[in-house]
Amino acid sequence: MNVNSRRNLFYQRPNNSVYRMFFYLLVILGLVWVTLQVERGVIKPPFQPEPTPTRSATSYAQEGDAHFEAGKLEAAITAYGEAVRVDPNDAQVWAKLARIQTYTSTLLTTDAQKNARLAEALESINKAVEIAPEDSTVHAIRALVLDWNATPLLYSLDPEQQRLGQEMLNEAEQEAQTAIRYDNQNTLALAFYAEILVDQQNWSQAEQYIQQALERDSSLMDVHRVYAYVLESLGAYNQAIQEYDRAISISPNLTFLHLRAGANYRRLAFASTVKATQNELYDKSLEYFDQAAKLNEQLGIADPIPYLSIAKTYSQKGDFFIAARNVQKALELDPSNADTMGQLGIIYFKARNYEGSIPVLSCVINGCTAEENCQARFGRDCDPDFNEAGAPIEPLELTPNTVVYYYTYGSVLAALSRPQQNYCPEALSVLRQVKAAYPADVDIQAIVAAGEQICALLAED
Repeated sequence: MNVNSRRNLFYQRPNNSVYRMFFYLLVILGLVWVTLQVERGVIKPPFQPEPTPTRSATSYAQEGDAHFEAGKLEAAITAYGEAVRVDPNDAQVWAKLARIQTYTSTLLTTDAQKNARLAEALESINKAVEIAPEDSTVHAIRALVLDWNATPLLYSLDPEQQRLGQEMLNEAEQEAQTAIRYDNQNTLALAFYAEILVDQQNWSQAEQYIQQALERDSSLMDVHRVYAYVLESLGAYNQAIQEYDRAISISPNLTFLHLRAGANYRRLAFASTVKATQNELYDKSLEYFDQAAKLNEQLGIADPIPYLSIAKTYSQKGDFFIAARNVQKALELDPSNADTMGQLGIIYFKARNYEGSIPVLSCVINGCTAEENCQARFGRDCDPDFNEAGAPIEPLELTPNTVVYYYTYGSVLAALSRPQQNYCPEALSVLRQVKAAYPADVDIQAIVAAGEQICALLAED
């Protein structure tokens, strides 16, 4: 059989096409280019989630404005904080943040909390001044912040702290003058300068500046708040209430305005000698405090201050049971608050529940565990079924605001001491601290002397 040798039955010669090689080269180069573009971020990998849009500083600032008008001051602080995080060079937002931080210090109960918040406000406004050193409003708010920071120092027991407070108050005055120099039509600068002048006990000049502020712009809450403060310092409580009412009509959701108006009614009630008038004034005071509590409930804010104000009013009326119930309500919101616990101890003392006041005031002076907290408040363990909870309490330092807890505790311990149950060692220890801290206060020294005398007589038996 003859086979044609020109046919390859089992083998085919390779076909090295130039066009095919060129095609493969283009594919390889394309893959390299795509890889480089992905690495550089020019091309996004498939199935990668879309990025979340970043909010602008303006959006956060507007949210802060809305929260402030709604009375949600802590939420406003958070929003303004986010705004300056996104844009740390916005002096106006730093200034707004500082102003609200200053005002919220009135809603804190302990000296340590208030001082910390005011220090934050000073840090915020200092940043605003660094960014805008010639802005009148920035300097005006710095004057406010310095003034409020100076006040607790002026009442300190430490002479060095008092000196620093006076220096800060003087600096506040200089800031207000700087603000007015940059813009003599700045209403806030005029108002805050009036507030500083009150704290410097320059009342006549304070009246002049607040009147100028009212003439410039009477639509600002701050102007009416400061005018009310000026009137309070002059003892014109009825007029002060009217100004607080005007401030409330402008900013109805700011609870600290309701609290100040209520406090003025309570002051009028305390001074009244007509029983019917006194009760009417107390009722008006309670209305403002109740409104503040309701505002907080509507806004979802757990704030003990309105309940403490209600308790103080009932205590002043002599209704100690209702007063104690409201302090207990405040402690439900913040069981770790030593100052609130101290107020409960004072109410027990005024109600002549001397034995009950001892463990409560001991928590304030010495600190206590969560279990001791419950025992002090209820005389038993806390019952979770009734929303009762304890929390550890840190002891409060001796200050002008806490000295009443110290000498009351020492006096009760001394008065209840017996040979078989002698509290005098602890009583004398506490009373000596008070005696050393307030050598020039005649009333406090008399209270201390009475306790020391009781323990001296007991020692002789």
